[in-house]
Amino acid sequence: MKFNPNMAPNLNCRMYEQKFPEMDTPVMIQVKSINPGTCAYVSLLEYDDMEAMLSFTELSRRRIRSIASLVRIGRVEPVMVLHVDPDKGFVNLSKRRISQDDATACLERYNKSKHVHSILRHVAETMDVHLEELYIHVGWPLYRKYGHAFEAFKLIVSDPDSVLNSLTREVEEIGDDGHKVIKVVPAISDEVKQALVENIQRRVMPQAIKVRAEVEIKCFELDGVLHIKKAMRRAEATGNEDSPVKMSLEQGIEVLNKAISACTEEIERHKGKVSVKTAPRAVIERDQKLLAEDLSEINLDNDEVLSSDLDSEEEEDT
Repeated sequence: MKFNPNMAPNLNCRMYEQKFPEMDTPVMIQVKSINPGTCAYVSLLEYDDMEAMLSFTELSRRRIRSIASLVRIGRVEPVMVLHVDPDKGFVNLSKRRISQDDATACLERYNKSKHVHSILRHVAETMDVHLEELYIHVGWPLYRKYGHAFEAFKLIVSDPDSVLNSLTREVEEIGDDGHKVIKVVPAISDEVKQALVENIQRRVMPQAIKVRAEVEIKCFELDGVLHIKKAMRRAEATGNEDSPVKMSLEQGIEVLNKAISACTEEIERHKGKVSVKTAPRAVIERDQKLLAEDLSEINLDNDEVLSSDLDSEEEEDT
């Protein structure tokens, strides 16, 4: 990538390849201003702060007592895209049409996209390249190939070449015969690649994953409690010497399944029974905590709105 050294790189760019969000998809917004009686003007955080409109008629399915309880300047939250007019650059949004599942998915996607954007922007700034060019040649191709660029970034932590060396771009050059030729070259220079890998390896740390299952153990023989304890000791004995942090996800689930099998075999010898309530699964506590905090804040706001609506209905009834 070649740029004019006399010009500062442009560090503004949307997160996704499409210039506008699609209809009936959730997006993250920040409220910028409020037009009394009609609507709120917001920024689409994933689309380079593109302006959009949130009509007051799309705030709540219930009767609204106070607009201030539903929209506040500076507030960040997920909403649903209601209408898009690419020709006029117009996007209309709805808050009342977004479901809890849509909000959860939107928050998860946005947190990943924000992480990717922060890394790419820092590389663009330090390497003096345009952020959009970095997205065109690296970010968006990774989104297309891996579903989300953050998934590719996690692979780059341990094996950068397998991910980045597959990225190429076409350049036009003048051949020896004076005619234009198209050549396929690496998507980014070695210097930019090194800076990108170093930033990813520093900021995308491997996540500690716990593997858990829930079981219920019963034994109806005499001294059943002792038999249950013995069954649990057999389950513990199936573990290996690897620490939980170094153990791979597949190993962790396999060990836990073996533990359940050993426990079941022992307790069934004494006419007992093991019921697996939840099969072994991966639990990433950090992501769950962040998501729970975001959803808790949204639910709290919704509870305040519901309370205001109910109060308003009670006043009307009296």
